[in-house]
Amino acid sequence: MLSNLLKYKIDNCTIFNQICVVCRATGTRHGLCAPCLTMLPELTGPRCPGCASPSPQNQPCRACATNEHALDAIHASYEYCYPLAQIIQAFKYQKRMELAGALGFAMRRKLGTIPPCFDVVIAVPLSNERLAERGFNQSELLREALLGSGKSSGSPTWCWRKRNTLPQARLGQLQRTRNLENAFGVEHRCDGLEIAIVDDVSTTGSTLETLASELKKRGAKRVEAWVLARSFSSVT
Repeated sequence: MLSNLLKYKIDNCTIFNQICVVCRATGTRHGLCAPCLTMLPELTGPRCPGCASPSPQNQPCRACATNEHALDAIHASYEYCYPLAQIIQAFKYQKRMELAGALGFAMRRKLGTIPPCFDVVIAVPLSNERLAERGFNQSELLREALLGSGKSSGSPTWCWRKRNTLPQARLGQLQRTRNLENAFGVEHRCDGLEIAIVDDVSTTGSTLETLASELKKRGAKRVEAWVLARSFSSVT
């Protein structure tokens, strides 16, 4: 654990020349060399401002235009496919915490940093069971990497996941709704606040929407999501 934490701190410090996490080239400054950065699957073309899905002229897609949402917008950096999907999987499931800096840098490169107009920046929380199993919350590490040093708005205790839900992408529409019922709690009143949620991957958007709904119930004025990768897997 101490070794991983040390690697994570070093990876977020640009004074060190690092090894590229994809091709192992030396001399990189953010954990990804320039050629591998260009290989990351960027989202191109016009996008729906509500869910980041393809949409002509950046107009709201039919689903966002015809349904009310608690989540005001999803900003996505990349598409969840090779080679980014493999990097994210190593980050989460192989406990490669040192990848947080490289992924945070890639996210900032595409989206920029979260604007200062947001009052609070939080990560999608893990359940206690999942956190104990994994040892860290990958979205919280991304939040820290995205914000940079000296910016600590929000905290891991701002909201929490009440129970260990099933992965949303494996479920149908009705199952997804039931799976997330009463899944999140919010510690503080959010009256008039603009809040950004950071997550690694969004597939259906249901998790982000549910958390945004709880934040709105506590008084939040606006809630947006900033995600590293958007998956467009077909889910029925």
